[in-house]
Amino acid sequence: MAAEAVAAVEIRGALARLRRTTGLPVAFGGVVDSGRPQIRISELSGTTTAALRSLAVTSGNGLGGKAVALARPYAVTEYSSSRQITHEYDVPVAAEGIRSVLAVPVVVRRRVRGVLYGALRSPQPLGDRTLGAAVAAARDVEQALVVRDEARGLLAAARPEPAGGRQDPGAAREQVREAHAALRALAPRIADPGLRAELLAACGLLTAARPAGGTRLAPRELDVLSWVAAGATNAAVAERLGLGPETVKGYLRSAMRKLGAHTRGEAVTAARRAGLLP
Repeated sequence: MAAEAVAAVEIRGALARLRRTTGLPVAFGGVVDSGRPQIRISELSGTTTAALRSLAVTSGNGLGGKAVALARPYAVTEYSSSRQITHEYDVPVAAEGIRSVLAVPVVVRRRVRGVLYGALRSPQPLGDRTLGAAVAAARDVEQALVVRDEARGLLAAARPEPAGGRQDPGAAREQVREAHAALRALAPRIADPGLRAELLAACGLLTAARPAGGTRLAPRELDVLSWVAAGATNAAVAERLGLGPETVKGYLRSAMRKLGAHTRGEAVTAARRAGLLP
């Protein structure tokens, strides 16, 4: 799925959550057009007309354009008469009956990827609670996009070079193992169950075989063993996974016991034979 399409899907979900948490009657948003300094409104929730659909908002213009240009949230109480913004988009905004509006940019690695809007059809101030909920929704989108970007990069790094390339087979295997461990480390950071399952499924693509039915490791046991397989010390594993050193040792001991291993190396070998690790 293209990056813009992925961002649009995440924005769509965030708009639905924003309306649920705030009671706002209208929410809409879109992604930054590739290669252009503008956002295109593609996601509508609670609208009664098509006036805003596919609207191209140029950076710096209107409320959303200002949020894009300055990479900061903004809100106005009476859109049509506000002196804080320019008014290129008054006609479609008025057609939808919108009066009070907020706009929050989605910023990933210092680049604005999209904007979330929330709106009322009455000129009432949008309080700190509502603005805070909109910012939180935008942060959720940002986190999801960061994780997807990292996962895409890790999977790309794990792919072997085409035939005729110079990459050493041993080095390629190590890349796969490091990517597998890094992907598993990302998974607990994801609040969305669907996205987390998708990432763990991508981890499964890097293993050599389907896991054997006889041996099962808990997710954290497998996380720890993945980093051990990549050559990390217990201290490094603890730092990577945000765990205490003793906790890492406990997970490792448990994994070794389940695998019938007496050393770290034996545990890694047994896990690979079982199809649990690449």
